[in-house]
Amino acid sequence: MMVCLMANVRRFVIESTRSLVLWVVLFPCVLAPFVSAQVQTAAASAAIWKFAVSGDSRNCGDIVMPAIAEGVLKDGASFYWHLGDYRAIYTFDEDYLRLNPGSSIMDYHDNAWPDFINHQLKPFGTLPVFLAIGNHELIQPKTHNDVIAQFADWYDSPVIRQQRLADDPNDHLVKTYYHWIDRGIDFITLDNAGTDQFDLDQMTWFTTVLKRAASNPAIRTVVIGMHAALPDSTSAGHSMNDSQQEQASGRQAYKALVDFRSSTHKNVYVMASHSHYVMNNIYATACHAKDSVLPGWIVGSAGAVRYRLPKDLGEATIAKTDVYGYVLATVAPDDTISFEFKLEEENVVPKSVRQEFGAAQVRWCFANNKQNYQVTGPTCPITCCAH
Repeated sequence: MMVCLMANVRRFVIESTRSLVLWVVLFPCVLAPFVSAQVQTAAASAAIWKFAVSGDSRNCGDIVMPAIAEGVLKDGASFYWHLGDYRAIYTFDEDYLRLNPGSSIMDYHDNAWPDFINHQLKPFGTLPVFLAIGNHELIQPKTHNDVIAQFADWYDSPVIRQQRLADDPNDHLVKTYYHWIDRGIDFITLDNAGTDQFDLDQMTWFTTVLKRAASNPAIRTVVIGMHAALPDSTSAGHSMNDSQQEQASGRQAYKALVDFRSSTHKNVYVMASHSHYVMNNIYATACHAKDSVLPGWIVGSAGAVRYRLPKDLGEATIAKTDVYGYVLATVAPDDTISFEFKLEEENVVPKSVRQEFGAAQVRWCFANNKQNYQVTGPTCPITCCAH
């Protein structure tokens, strides 16, 4: 009985296979749309990928960043991009002081960055993390050299080093600005942490990177990440408008990006933090003609003391403060990118973090870590900027 059953099953499989082959041979036009649709759907699904961005994790980042890390990992992001201000440096971070109540300021300066690595970067595990430098990384006694020495594993990671040497085999100098190319997108990290930026060396490098991206058909999109927003955004009062050098070089960089997009028809997106809230469409201001508005975000929501939103939100459709979280970027098959703010609330703080810092400190960070400082908007005439 069993032998007979198996023989019948085998016969059925063979006949079904023959029938399928005949259908494919005799009626390809009938099956083609279904096969093609399945192949296209699978290809499109495989091409969609994600990355995550936020910045400013001083004050309460030891509590907030582990929650962000869990969210980023659950979202399946390919990497996390931190846009600067790791620790306060000018004074104790509240989360650090909770664990080290008897520290001197000298002890804090020695341990603040190792604390950032242990509490804020390690939760990402093996997920790649890219760092931008913020202005608090340059508060005395810290310097650019200190940043590179402490964070060499990130600023000179294999991906960054490989790209730097591909651009110039003789360039062995680790910098706080760099770029890497991933699946048709050129990710460019800029350094505007100090009032002397962007300096001539960085601008020369940036111009060269854009020229390569313009002539490389494999690159279809450019994403810029930096700490402070470029000049003349809705957050102009806390941005590269803060010094004459920053304002001039920032406007030069903005124009270069507008010209790049206009001449190549490639996508350009600009990400920043520095202001401690979340806003999109930050360059849609009177300083920029409609055809020169770059898609831009501020996402300074990784743990720093929260500011008040500007009075004029411009054309922002997302404007939030007193929140923590990150922006999840989803890359479509054509390398256009959509952005979604992912909120991290108190109840998602990992249990281990609650146990280490205590419920009262966690509660304080979500309820009380804010101030009344309100960022002013742009004041420039419309003729000042890129068109």
